[in-house]
Amino acid sequence: MKKNLILLATVFLAATLFTSCGDGFKTTKDGLIYKFLETNKGAKQVQMGDVLVGTCVMRLNDSVLITIDQPDRILMATNPAFKGDLPEGLLMMHIGDKAIFGVPADSLALLGFKLPSYYKSGTGMTIYYEINLTDIVTQEEIAQERDNYIENQRQIHEAEAETLAKYVADNNIKATPDEEGLYIIVNKKGKGQIVEINRNVAINYTGRLLNGKVFDTSIESIAKQNGIYDAERKYAPLSYTVGQMSLIRGWQKGIINQPAGSKLTLIIPSSMGYGPQGAGDLIPPNSPLIFDIEIVSVQ
Repeated sequence: MKKNLILLATVFLAATLFTSCGDGFKTTKDGLIYKFLETNKGAKQVQMGDVLVGTCVMRLNDSVLITIDQPDRILMATNPAFKGDLPEGLLMMHIGDKAIFGVPADSLALLGFKLPSYYKSGTGMTIYYEINLTDIVTQEEIAQERDNYIENQRQIHEAEAETLAKYVADNNIKATPDEEGLYIIVNKKGKGQIVEINRNVAINYTGRLLNGKVFDTSIESIAKQNGIYDAERKYAPLSYTVGQMSLIRGWQKGIINQPAGSKLTLIIPSSMGYGPQGAGDLIPPNSPLIFDIEIVSVQ
């Protein structure tokens, strides 16, 4: 899905202008306070599991916490977590409605939500949401988006497998991929300590795309040769504790059980690299990667 879905269970959301919560509020039987500023009852109504599209402002009493002032996917209509929870109000809304809902801050705090430092438990503070509902994405539409995404990724991975097979054949590479499509080519077998989880390693590396474009390296001369030299960076072997540093899965899997002194080439499918997100401007989405690695030391 192109737009981010912000689920009620994990984060609070917000948007444009917040109207004063004076007279005109009502209370549901479960204790949710609400006021509709604009109504459009002839339009489509929110159903359980729908995603609300619109703008929203969230505040704690009079203090604005978050504002989202451009229509986006902001909330999902889920089951309430407690009496007087926001989902009860969401299910009352129609496209084109604008409403304010008030939820006890203490109830949210008990669920573990992080509230500002000026929140005081037991003082009756309220979280208010002003929501301007501009559209609804139904469960069926969400499921179709998910299915389309999965099918698109399947086609991409099939095409990628063919591309990798051609690259391997064109470059006369004799290695075969493992069950996940990772190629581990041992150019030189070391004789030192074996790489294992929780051992400290130092590794020199150069990462490139299939077209040969270098996007990162720990070696200064290679960085200069490929126009990616950064004068503010220290060029030296990457030192870290195996299993305690966030690295792409292809790298992590490729060096395990390899001895110090080894020189490897890892051909990593995008599913074990940066996937459909890519990484900045240098690594496009769904890019297979090649890493030339030297395991300098293992302790």
